[in-house]
Amino acid sequence: MGLLEGRKGLIFGIANDRSIAYHVAQSLHEEGATCGFPHLPGEKNARRTQKAIEAIGIGDPWLIPCDAASDDDLDAVLAATKERFDTIDFVIHSIAYADRTYLKPGMFHQTPRDVWSQALDISAYTLVAMAQRFKPIMPRGGSIIAMSYYGAEKAIPGYNVMGVAKAALEAATRYLALELGESGIRVNTISAGPLRTLSSMGVGGIDEIFDWVAKKSPLQRNIEAGEVGKTATFLVSDLSTGVTGENLYVDAGYNIVGL
Repeated sequence: MGLLEGRKGLIFGIANDRSIAYHVAQSLHEEGATCGFPHLPGEKNARRTQKAIEAIGIGDPWLIPCDAASDDDLDAVLAATKERFDTIDFVIHSIAYADRTYLKPGMFHQTPRDVWSQALDISAYTLVAMAQRFKPIMPRGGSIIAMSYYGAEKAIPGYNVMGVAKAALEAATRYLALELGESGIRVNTISAGPLRTLSSMGVGGIDEIFDWVAKKSPLQRNIEAGEVGKTATFLVSDLSTGVTGENLYVDAGYNIVGL
């Protein structure tokens, strides 16, 4: 029997088989979890998500379109989830967005108000919006996990407004953990090292970041996406029942180095 046998939940953010959410889904599925997959609206996005999920070996996956910036869409996901699962045990928030025009070294001070607002809304507020909706259908408690990055606490050239958004995400996680703890719901973030995902490749200077981490991290390498998936499995499972409000680094130890 797997660690997550009988657990049900939602994984937001599978765009393709390079997505962090894909590797989280793979790990959770291997441990017996049953997952639903909200995805960006549109037939093309649905096909990409379904193709990725089927590659994991999940037959007849449950997909539902969702623009997480839309309260109506999140309400629709809640209603459909209640009908499909009745109750759930986990929510994985693996979504973020910022206009790539402003994800280049030297461009942070040029960030317009609308780009700032959109980045914080989609990358951070959506976690709060999800917690609002899914808390009532987590009567046994459970786990909510979001994906962060070291640029939330240190200035990474080119990460720019996304770093601000991830800082807000980490702060929101702590406040949610404080309030939802009495319901037995744990809320944590995983701060993953750089990975070659669709979103990360939009950050200017990303190749230099990969090279630097491989040279300077204690493990002297970049991480593999599956390592993030395994950490998510730990946080969903009963192995982490005393862990909440935390930001767990999966970055080959890079965050500890004072260089």
